[in-house]
Amino acid sequence: MRFIFTALKKIFSSNRSPLSPLEKRIKYQFKNKAYLNQAFVHKSISPLPRQNYERLEFLGDAVIDIVVSKLLMKEFPDGDEGLLTQKRAALVQKSYLASMGTMLDLMDHLNIETSVDLSIDKVAEKQQANLYESLIGGMYLDGGINPCRKLIMETIWAHREIAWKSTNYKGKLIEYCHQKSIGNPLFQVKDVTGPDHSKTFEVQVNIDNEPYQTGIATNKKAAEQLAAKYALDVLGAVL
Repeated sequence: MRFIFTALKKIFSSNRSPLSPLEKRIKYQFKNKAYLNQAFVHKSISPLPRQNYERLEFLGDAVIDIVVSKLLMKEFPDGDEGLLTQKRAALVQKSYLASMGTMLDLMDHLNIETSVDLSIDKVAEKQQANLYESLIGGMYLDGGINPCRKLIMETIWAHREIAWKSTNYKGKLIEYCHQKSIGNPLFQVKDVTGPDHSKTFEVQVNIDNEPYQTGIATNKKAAEQLAAKYALDVLGAVL
């Protein structure tokens, strides 16, 4: 009996993923280690879509959106679309997701070519955010929505007040335009609807005579922030 137990122990030990310390940190054990391993393979290692993390990142982004959206609807039962969108945007921005990746030490497990310069802050930040999203995507395929929701609540949601206090999309857009030597963003109120006690503002930002998607919220400041966020997304700025 002792021999059988020892033999089984060796078999299970040999099958353990080298990422088991990470599984302990996220409090989730992958049934299919292939998802876990793929979540940390950069396209510089393999350009094949099924062998790097980009497909999982795509899925994880959607999972985070739906979980965060549901949590926000519960947190703000009377919040309108503008408020909920603004709150969600702060929680899914790249810089905030990158801080979640840093919290979990995800970069320790990244499989990437040395030609990718991770000493550049923006590159490293982007990788941290991508890894967090791909990890969520892998968890979803492996175990469904529940473990994803648990990790999101213990990371993104647990520190949400920090994200909400630190986000200034309008300021980031102005800074981006200065860095790229392009025209200053011009914010224009396109429409105001509703009664005096419950107005809705629609604001559009123009950069070098190029209009971007309008932001809609219950006050002008929030609408400007949303419009700036949409412009930053189109410009490809890393937030």
